[in-house]
Amino acid sequence: MTGEADRDIKSSKPKLILARGAQPGLRVRAVAALIAPSILSADFARLADEVARVRGADWLHVDVMDNHFVPNLTIGLPVVQALQKVTEIPLDCHLMITDPDRWAIGYAEAGAHNVTVHAEAVRDPVGIAADLRATGARAGLSIKPDTALDDWVEVLRHYDTLLVMTVEPGFGGQSFITAMLDKVRSARRLVQTGHLSVLVQVDGGISADTIEAAAEAGADCFVAGSAVYGAADPAAAVSALRAQADRASGVTRTE
Repeated sequence: MTGEADRDIKSSKPKLILARGAQPGLRVRAVAALIAPSILSADFARLADEVARVRGADWLHVDVMDNHFVPNLTIGLPVVQALQKVTEIPLDCHLMITDPDRWAIGYAEAGAHNVTVHAEAVRDPVGIAADLRATGARAGLSIKPDTALDDWVEVLRHYDTLLVMTVEPGFGGQSFITAMLDKVRSARRLVQTGHLSVLVQVDGGISADTIEAAAEAGADCFVAGSAVYGAADPAAAVSALRAQADRASGVTRTE
């Protein structure tokens, strides 16, 4: 991580210790598991209320789609600006758009905690990372399932977050692509060996059935849409998913 306070993953996070029986040197996070409910699965007609239902979430994932980079159209900067007024949950803006070099900075200036652009769309990845960080936001880079991680390792040295898509971007409710776990493992090895200092995030098909495999592979942050908003109690679903991820990683929390 950058180590700068204004790009901290999240303040006041519980400390982590090795769980009994866990082996030092293996998959241990530097931070507690982060759960980022995706409002793509929320009721857009009552968005402020839906955000309040995920109290206790670590980040709030906002999928921005333009019907060009992906075949879906969702929300944009005005909604992010409105959300900033009704929640203290850090906003995690995932820009699935063409020309992120032009538009990404506006989300950071609006107060987004983390702004992620797609490797397949960005023209100047190093430049946009620097611009995002200059606002105090975290800079994230996302790669689609068919995009090789190896091609982006050098660029990722300029970023704070790596978002590994575990479905094809564009729509919620898709099935988790198990083959993407190898990419997550590779990213974790790069972090553990000191080649990268990124938070590893996964997005797509994350649920109670898949989060443990993603955590064991090395993910730090888990975007969950229908698994949270499809539950009777979304806040409880967030807590349950976080607990699953921590157990799977062989860590436990202490306040």
